[in-house]
Amino acid sequence: MTAYSMIAILYGVVAGITFVYCAWPLVFGARLFHGGPSFQNCPHFDESQVQRLQQNYERIHGTLRFWKGKAVGYTRIHYYCVLFTIIASWAVPLITATVPDISQAKWLILTISSHIAFGISLHRGLNVTENMQVFRHGESEFYDLNRRLLDTPDEVGNSQEEQLEFYFKSVADLRRFVRRQETESAPVVDYKKEIGQNPSQ
Repeated sequence: MTAYSMIAILYGVVAGITFVYCAWPLVFGARLFHGGPSFQNCPHFDESQVQRLQQNYERIHGTLRFWKGKAVGYTRIHYYCVLFTIIASWAVPLITATVPDISQAKWLILTISSHIAFGISLHRGLNVTENMQVFRHGESEFYDLNRRLLDTPDEVGNSQEEQLEFYFKSVADLRRFVRRQETESAPVVDYKKEIGQNPSQ
């Protein structure tokens, strides 16, 4: 076994382990970070309204974990493909130009080239960039909506009931928006145009 064959094996092991790390959140989800004081500590709403908000959050908690896992996974895969493509674009020409007997490095070149072909196909086939944007958008919009309701509720309604109605409707619209974008594999469109209002404006 030549040194180049050993490097090819090492490259394959590193690429495989790194890919498992990147794809892990897509399969097993990701942990949600604590966002600080939430509804139970909000002074703007009474106990029954806080309970309604808490119950709504508990119902969407699973969706948020799903969004988080997809956003993290697709982001990791995006940079995985970009990083290895950059490495290959330098490595293959350098190997070809510097190795005296190119036949000794054929398995290394084949390994790198095959891996990059896999990465490019994966990136395009899974619509990685679009899905990354969709789930990041949904996650960010939800927490922006939460902060707006907690910090400046008067901006979304004149009364507490109007504020809650706006919040619940916006959460439902956001869930529907992300679900449609995911199933259609379409690029993110303007959220304001999609539902007629922008809760994070």
